[in-house]
Amino acid sequence: MTTPLDIYSLIGFLGTACIMSAYFYLTAVEEPNPFILHGTNLAGAALLTVSLLVHTNIPSLVLEGFWAAIALWGLGKAWIARRKKDTAA
Repeated sequence: MTTPLDIYSLIGFLGTACIMSAYFYLTAVEEPNPFILHGTNLAGAALLTVSLLVHTNIPSLVLEGFWAAIALWGLGKAWIARRKKDTAA
């Protein structure tokens, strides 16, 4: 069984590239910027979700939901930490 390489598959590949790039960034950088890390993960999850809504795979769709939730949580933590740092300064 083959899936056509349509625009939604290309969007999914872009999402995969975002998530893999974020993981590489996390591994390669001494002190990763949480906004870059979690923002890229969130973008990847969103793009993969677009693809999965057309080419449905329920387990992968659930995974992307958790991936996005974790990224949002990380962004929230980073935002709170930045506000505390700015307030202390």
